[in-house]
Amino acid sequence: MAFDSRRTRRMMERMGVDMNQIPDVEEVIIRTSSKDMIIKDASVSEIIAKGMRVFQVMGSDIEEVEREKPKFTEEDVLLVAQQAGVSKERAEAALEESGGDLAQAILSLST
Repeated sequence: MAFDSRRTRRMMERMGVDMNQIPDVEEVIIRTSSKDMIIKDASVSEIIAKGMRVFQVMGSDIEEVEREKPKFTEEDVLLVAQQAGVSKERAEAALEESGGDLAQAILSLST
């Protein structure tokens, strides 16, 4: 049994479901801890039912990009800052310059 779109919309309205197309979407990025999924020219619908918002994303041009793993952790930054007696910002900059090498970062800040 096929429903026309008008009949379907009325039935959804009676059930308290509101569905809207989001205009002018250029791309959608789904970011996980290991990769980014980039959906270009996506079609996005927002469905609102019982106070919940649900987004439906459709697209065929999907690019997956591996995320770069950080070369150092927050604990590394705190250790360098403590050992060199500098701020977290300076410690983080030194770690970036040293490519994540803790000893090199501490030495560069101590001189």
